Amino acid sequence: MAVTKDVARPEIGTSLVVDGSVTNYHDVGEGAPVLLIHGSGPGVTAWANWRLNMPELAKRFRVIAPDMFGFGYSDSKGRIEDKQVWVSQLVTLLDEMGIDKVSMVGNSFGGGITLAFMIAHPDRVERAVLMGPAGINFPITPALDQVWGYEPSVEAMRSSLKFLAWDQSRLTEDLIQSRYEASARPDAHEPYHATFGGEDRQRNVAMLASREEDIAALKHETLILHGRFDQVIPLDSSVRMANLLPRADLQVFGECGHWVQIERMASFNRIVSEFFTNGLKA
Repeated sequence: MAVTKDVARPEIGTSLVVDGSVTNYHDVGEGAPVLLIHGSGPGVTAWANWRLNMPELAKRFRVIAPDMFGFGYSDSKGRIEDKQVWVSQLVTLLDEMGIDKVSMVGNSFGGGITLAFMIAHPDRVERAVLMGPAGINFPITPALDQVWGYEPSVEAMRSSLKFLAWDQSRLTEDLIQSRYEASARPDAHEPYHATFGGEDRQRNVAMLASREEDIAALKHETLILHGRFDQVIPLDSSVRMANLLPRADLQVFGECGHWVQIERMASFNRIVSEFFTNGLKA
């Protein structure tokens, strides 16, 4: 059952309720469906992650952007220890929407979920973009360790966001305050901390990783995007991933940290649109 969105709050889209579980998602535009999977920063929602990209992509595609369980305005599900929980959430969403096949964009955490979805349901994916993606094992970076260990405060949010952007002028007090408020609202921090907090945050990297032999078996055209100065996910991780995927291209963005879709917005929107229209041979 889908419930109409609250137009006064842009981060709240449509609520899909299946077996008592709620998924908040945005559905804009017309054309071939494109599924956007957000990252795992504190206070993140699909709207916060993709607000600068959805309007442009929606000119050519039907854009679907859910809040994953434990984030935003979707159900929390408590501590999640298996990425297949999120894969199943996406399957349910697409089934309820009557969509058989999509192209996907996965950002960071969302890159790991996109890879897992591609492996589990290869026939349901046309092409994929992985942006600063998780999905293979690497030693956790100090930046990612701090982001996942976040405890709500304005100063902690400011410190976490500094790791995400190369251009620190983007970190306005309004942005910091709004992300802090989102992270500190009732029932927001508990599921986030339950899944990503704790003393051994390296386990989260492993939980989001897929087996390298399964990644190497994927036949989809895949575009990997990575900021040269990304402190959260090491660039070397994307180089390794590009070498594993048989039909992958890797593009590295200068003057860019972990926020390719924000810091290089115009290029991101153009490259993703062209890739989903024409593929790697465009």
